Amino acid sequence: MIKTTRFNQCKLFQIIYNHPFPLFVYLEWILLSMCILVEIRVGNFPRPPFMAQKDILNPVLFFPAVIIFGAMGLRLPRSKIIYKIIYTLINIILMLLVNYAAGRKLGFSPPLLLILAIRSCLIFKTQGRLVVAFLSWILFIFTLNTNVTFNLPLTSTLVSPKDIESVVANLQMTAGFFFSFILIFVFLLVNSLISERESRQKLVLAHEQLRQYALRIEDQATLQERNRIAREIHDSIGHSLTAQSIQISNALLFIDSNINKAKSFLVQAKELGSDALKEVRFSVTALRSDPLKGKSLKLRIENLFTEFQSRSQIQPKLSLQVNETLSTEINLAIYRIIQEALTNISKHSNADEVMIEIKIIDNSLCLYIEDNGVGFHPNQNTTGFGLQSMRDRTSALGGHFYINSQPKEGCSITAFFPISRFE
Repeated sequence: MIKTTRFNQCKLFQIIYNHPFPLFVYLEWILLSMCILVEIRVGNFPRPPFMAQKDILNPVLFFPAVIIFGAMGLRLPRSKIIYKIIYTLINIILMLLVNYAAGRKLGFSPPLLLILAIRSCLIFKTQGRLVVAFLSWILFIFTLNTNVTFNLPLTSTLVSPKDIESVVANLQMTAGFFFSFILIFVFLLVNSLISERESRQKLVLAHEQLRQYALRIEDQATLQERNRIAREIHDSIGHSLTAQSIQISNALLFIDSNINKAKSFLVQAKELGSDALKEVRFSVTALRSDPLKGKSLKLRIENLFTEFQSRSQIQPKLSLQVNETLSTEINLAIYRIIQEALTNISKHSNADEVMIEIKIIDNSLCLYIEDNGVGFHPNQNTTGFGLQSMRDRTSALGGHFYINSQPKEGCSITAFFPISRFE
């Protein structure tokens, strides 16, 4: 029996704890207690004048109605508006039963009307709250005009009927004023608490969304950094190792017929290997982001041309028609795209002419690379990491990347960068 009682107590506390506003539950209980004390007149608790002293309480109907009315405050409708309206109507019916059980005429108890206004604030929006609050005030005024009775000796010569009517009118006006004041105070208090709670919930939700956004940005930044590292390794180390492989292949071709030329190729391969080792060290320690090393873009491109000519016997042509000072990001992107393009040309194109042009077209910086090699079909050969790296570098700066190629008709690459990026 003790275990059951403890379980029920815990269950009750759990319901109160899960209530959106446990404080309002305790406030309702205080108002219910006031209603019960007034009706049963515990001790010498006085009744207000609008409750006649001859009223007879019906406990069989009164207490179940009060208990049901109080229990309804523990479960509030949260779904459809029709359920909320039905819930409000049931509350009004129970208040009528409480008033009827007290032995009075048709009317409503003021504490219960305040509870009705509190519950309306929890289930309705602003418009519905105002309607129920106004309805509570109307019901109180109706009760005040219906149930006011006095046990004054009407036969007394000291009190005239007009005096009684004046006293009744004054009491009604005073009671109506105080109830209106209390109703407005409770309405504003409950709404302010609800608004504060909603603000806290929105703040918690905003913090949670901000945390989620931060995690997404962190993941995105990590992914972008991984892609950047992959591009750096592919464009720098991959370029050096590809050139080294070509030099070693050339050395193997001339090792029997021309030993001096083979040695020169091996020396160049050794230098490329040293460069690749330096690139690895830079990638591991600092993820090298500026291969230009403070030198001008034109000078670094000319160094690329020198390396390219040494391994392919092709002298590229450069047309640089840009007077503006480019940003580090633009310089790096152009350098890496040209570097990757020359690597692809030396590996796949079998070209003997390469032309590179950098100029301003329609408020955009245009990088144009063209060769007269064997070409390829764009729909079948655009999935390589080198081409994707060039696309990513262009897109990262808000630009557009295009490839135009056909078998046996060479290949052209065009990259446009917004002029605002380097102003």
